[in-house]
Amino acid sequence: MRTGAASKGARAASRGGGAREVAARSGLVTRGVLYVLIGLLALRVAFGGGGGKEADRQGALQELAEKPFGIVLIWAVGIGVVCMMLWRLSEAVFGAAGPKGDKPLKRLASAGRCVFYGTVAFSVLTFSMGRGRSGDEQSRDVTAKALDLPAGQWLVGAAGLGIGIAGLVIAVQAARRTFRKHLAMGGASAKWRKIVDFLGVGGGVARGAVFAAAGGFVVYAALSYDPAQAKGIDDTLRSFTQTAAGPWLLVAVAVGLVLFGVFSWAMARWREV
Repeated sequence: MRTGAASKGARAASRGGGAREVAARSGLVTRGVLYVLIGLLALRVAFGGGGGKEADRQGALQELAEKPFGIVLIWAVGIGVVCMMLWRLSEAVFGAAGPKGDKPLKRLASAGRCVFYGTVAFSVLTFSMGRGRSGDEQSRDVTAKALDLPAGQWLVGAAGLGIGIAGLVIAVQAARRTFRKHLAMGGASAKWRKIVDFLGVGGGVARGAVFAAAGGFVVYAALSYDPAQAKGIDDTLRSFTQTAAGPWLLVAVAVGLVLFGVFSWAMARWREV
C-alpha cells in the first residue's frame, strides 16, 4: 500500500478511470505497430531493398496503405496515436501512476510527450488525407525556417542538443531497466520478466541511439548554417551504413527498433497506468 506522496500520485493517476487505461493501452499498441514496421523497413534498407519506402513513420504508413483496407488501418493508427496523446495529457493534468507521479517535473515531461504525440497524430491524419510528406523533408524545412529566425542558429542548436540528450537519456534508462518501475508484473513468470527485460533494454538502447544521432545532425546543421544537414529518421538510419561497421550497424539498430515495438506491446499488457 502506498503512503504519502506515492498515495497522492496514485489517487491523481486514477482519475479518468477506464477511459485513461483504454487510451494508454491503445496508444502503446499503436506505437508498437509503427516501430515494428519502421524496424522492418530499416532491415530492408540495410540489405539493399526497401521498395522505395523510407524507413520512418511515413514509410510505415505507406506499408499499411498497401494492405487490404489500408485507409482503415491508417485511420486506426491515427486514432491510436491520439489516444497516446490523450493519455499523456491526462498525466500532465492529473499526474502519472506510481511514486512521484504528481511531481511538477513528471507533469512537465508528460506535457512534452503530449505535444510530441500530438505532432505525430497530425502527421498520420495528414497522410490519411493524401498530404503526407517524408520525415526528412519535414526536418529540413523546419530547420530552414528556424535558422531564418533571430538567433536561429542558437535555437536550432539548442533543439538538436535537446534531442541528442533525450536520446542518450532514453538509452541509459533502458540499459538501467528503469522501465521496471512502471510495470505491474506481479503475476508474470520469471521467463516473461526476462523476455520483457531483453525487449526493453535492446529496444530502448536502439531507439535512444536513433534520437541521439538525429540530434547530432541537427546540431551540425546549426553549426554549418545548412538545413540540408538536418536528417529525419530515414536519413539518420541510413547514415549508420556509412560507419566502419557498414550495414551491420543499421541491422543491429533496425532489430532493436523491432524489439522496441514488441516491448511497446508488452507495455500495453503490463504498464501501470
